[in-house]
Amino acid sequence: MSDFITSLLASTGSLGVAALMLFENVIPPIPSEVIMPFAGYLAASGDLSFVIVVIAGTIGSVAGALLWYWIGSVVSEARLRRLIARHGRWLTISEQDLDRSLAWFRRSGGKAVVLGRMVQGVRTLISVPAGMTGKPLLPFLLYTGLGSLLWTAALTISGYLLEAQFAKVEMWVNPAANVLLLGLLAFYVWRLLRPQAQR
Repeated sequence: MSDFITSLLASTGSLGVAALMLFENVIPPIPSEVIMPFAGYLAASGDLSFVIVVIAGTIGSVAGALLWYWIGSVVSEARLRRLIARHGRWLTISEQDLDRSLAWFRRSGGKAVVLGRMVQGVRTLISVPAGMTGKPLLPFLLYTGLGSLLWTAALTISGYLLEAQFAKVEMWVNPAANVLLLGLLAFYVWRLLRPQAQR
């Protein structure tokens, strides 16, 4: 995976960074925890600009969040509940999950958006209640942009600083990514097989 991401980013530059971060927020194929450190490594080696990498990663992340915000704004809560009632078992979500996420968002507001952008799995979902509850677009963009900027910058800096040690880092990035994917699959199967009443 590391060779693929490095070669892809080296050949596509900042557009590749933005595209991968967009996809990571819409259909998470590769987590940002892998994308941005590799981009930071390429910036440290002189292949990419550090500032442009951070900006591109932030733009891609915000664009993905905007898509989910729009989905939340056009899908009513009642319609979403009907969807969950029909397909929640396969989606591994329940109405109780929806109740908790909406309540957490309403309590935390902008703080939830900023912090949610830094948490794997949450950075996508936090945009749905933002759109569903009618949070104004401009504050949403500001909070999302701030959270995304802080997160992408931190990950890019980690790759930038690890340039000299990146050969060693590659030794555990691939196994760690595989463990992460297997863990997510195991969690999905567990949620799928767990009785609906326990959710």
